[in-house]
Amino acid sequence: MSSSLGSRVLVVEDDPRIAMLLVDYLRHEGLQAHSLADGQLALNEIRHAVPDLLILDLGLPGLDGVSLCREVRQFSDVPILMLTARVDELDRLLGLNSGADDYVCKPFSPREVMARVQALLRRAQGRLAARPLPWEVDEAGLRIAWRGQWLALTPLEFRMLRQMLNHPGRVYSRQQLLDSAHPDQREVSDRAIDTHVKNIRRKLQAVHPADDCISSVYGVGYRFEAPAP
Repeated sequence: MSSSLGSRVLVVEDDPRIAMLLVDYLRHEGLQAHSLADGQLALNEIRHAVPDLLILDLGLPGLDGVSLCREVRQFSDVPILMLTARVDELDRLLGLNSGADDYVCKPFSPREVMARVQALLRRAQGRLAARPLPWEVDEAGLRIAWRGQWLALTPLEFRMLRQMLNHPGRVYSRQQLLDSAHPDQREVSDRAIDTHVKNIRRKLQAVHPADDCISSVYGVGYRFEAPAP
């Protein structure tokens, strides 16, 4: 069984036949996959929920593939596989220089694309596994250590921070954080969640002032980004 089983893949392709073909193959591989046909719409979605891998057509309406790739690279290192109907070497280099990890020229073999996808996912998982994490979660003790120091977290703060640590780079809505913090579904205001996040930030930065790693996403919620070791 592949370690990438269940990984989330977004296909950005304006040809519906190609998009459906890729989504079908990806799902057959045990991956979660869906597609979008517009570059700007894709960027909006990626900002709210970064996938585990992005398959990106070079020619797209709304925002072309190169521009989309460059925009994504401003805030995420998600693996990107570029699809292009262009065979000129300069076009392939343009895709790679914009931040893509690999490319496949059309027409392509779906099996080749799946092999590239699995290779990129393995590489990304290897990078994450090799990267030393500055935190340690003690589930039994309801506590989290940050850079070797145990944080003075309330049980609610522990559950919220643990949720964000589980998926660095993912944007969590206030409702998702509410759900993780209050399994009994009690009524809690958005303002209360904002206060708890502010307290968590303060406690992280009390250990290491440069660790401003929880950012607000306007109108949505919060994103945690793992800091440099």
